[in-house]
Amino acid sequence: MELTTPEPLHIECGRFSSVLSSIGDKWTVMIVLTLTERPRRFNEMKRAIGGISQQMLARTLRALERDGMLKRTVHPTVPPQVEYALTDLGQSLADPIRQLGTWAAAHIERIEDNRSIFDAARAAA
Repeated sequence: MELTTPEPLHIECGRFSSVLSSIGDKWTVMIVLTLTERPRRFNEMKRAIGGISQQMLARTLRALERDGMLKRTVHPTVPPQVEYALTDLGQSLADPIRQLGTWAAAHIERIEDNRSIFDAARAAA
């Protein structure tokens, strides 16, 4: 059986590239993992994630909302409370992210050892 692609591969790579760069971003990963437990407010996420600027958190949340990964809900209180929650699409991303994290945890020492060996060899050259 011969496999065919509906479009030239370079066109498909271009489409996938923008999605992969978005979901592969470290802040996207942290936000998705933070929201898997329950919906959260902006400052709660900022504290839970740590190290992320207010601007970067806002930018990443907007990008995730645009992609349909999360829903932003404004509650009619004074002052208005805004809550962020993963959509079904966002929840479906959480499992692969967790699996990638598990893989990284299982291999981090080996990777760090390889980096040290590589760096030492480059420094000696």
